[in-house]
Amino acid sequence: MSTLAIVMIVKNEEESLDRCLKQAAGLADKLYITDTGSTDRTREIAAAHGAVVTEYVWNQDFGKARNFALEQSDCDWNLVLDADEFLAEGSRKDLEEFLKNPQQIGAVRRKDYYLEEIPGGGRQKTYAYSYTSRLLPRGVGYTGRIHEQVDSALPVYPLPLFFDHEGYLRPGKAERNLEILLEELRDHPKDPYFLYQTAETLRGLKRYGNACEYYGEFYRYVPEQGTGYRANGIINYLYALIEIQEWDRALAVVQKEKESLSACADFHFACGILFMRAVLADTKKYLSYLPWIEQSYLRCLEIGEVPDNQGMGGTGSFKAAYNLGTWYEAAGDLSKARLYYQRAAGEDYEPALKRLAFLKNG
Repeated sequence: MSTLAIVMIVKNEEESLDRCLKQAAGLADKLYITDTGSTDRTREIAAAHGAVVTEYVWNQDFGKARNFALEQSDCDWNLVLDADEFLAEGSRKDLEEFLKNPQQIGAVRRKDYYLEEIPGGGRQKTYAYSYTSRLLPRGVGYTGRIHEQVDSALPVYPLPLFFDHEGYLRPGKAERNLEILLEELRDHPKDPYFLYQTAETLRGLKRYGNACEYYGEFYRYVPEQGTGYRANGIINYLYALIEIQEWDRALAVVQKEKESLSACADFHFACGILFMRAVLADTKKYLSYLPWIEQSYLRCLEIGEVPDNQGMGGTGSFKAAYNLGTWYEAAGDLSKARLYYQRAAGEDYEPALKRLAFLKNG
């Protein structure tokens, strides 16, 4: 029977490591944790869970740190985790069939939580779905200083493991990440993955103009097939262009990608926002897009929530329903507005609850 290790790199993770390891208990035969300079109780917590704890001098290179940690393991398979990932579904039994074939890599599904600004002001916790390659046969490692990628041509298949990921709720990492990404781009200026990650980081920092420069280069070099990040990069490119009011540029991207992304609710959701903002900014020029706003959100609801698309939670359900509600309310059709607000409120979407209360009291 194949052996399986959990392998981690950590630094100052005392707030989450115990929970991570408790929820993952039973998945692995061994636990290897490499510390990169903690000053809190991280190493003590790791040892209490029976981990083989090693130390690594941090050198601004996640790939090398991951590979050092993997080298400590003597198991047939290594499940690479971060301390802010918490097992929500899946067991060792679910993996046994997969572990019989070492000529493949396993991808876990994650629910990535983050804070977003909501209509009417304030922020609330929301989520997006993603897949990430984490179950590696012995000998397979990583490449890249940041947002490291598995260094293997083996095929990747989804695993019946589902994790809650709370790392994006923590502030303070973006500037560090940007510095490393720019180092990567100095060495690989046309690499679409590093261009994409740099643009994503800049967008997260609300440096939308700079982000669009990198999204533009990403869009220029990313292949049309064979990457798991192309769709997300294009959609977030649209959001960044909306922020800097580059309507024509954004509409050109929509025109080019409307077929390739036709089954993606996130794409149609971004289109709905783009059409609405463009019409409001220059009604005369963009008036022809007015009917497309409603069509975009209806298409979102038609597609529904498809976690396998790795999209933002709610674009195929409550967020699209809420935006339709605002559309109908603005058009004076309060009956339809209430109908879609109720649909969104049924999933506890706070802005919809507020609009229903306002319409009731108004």
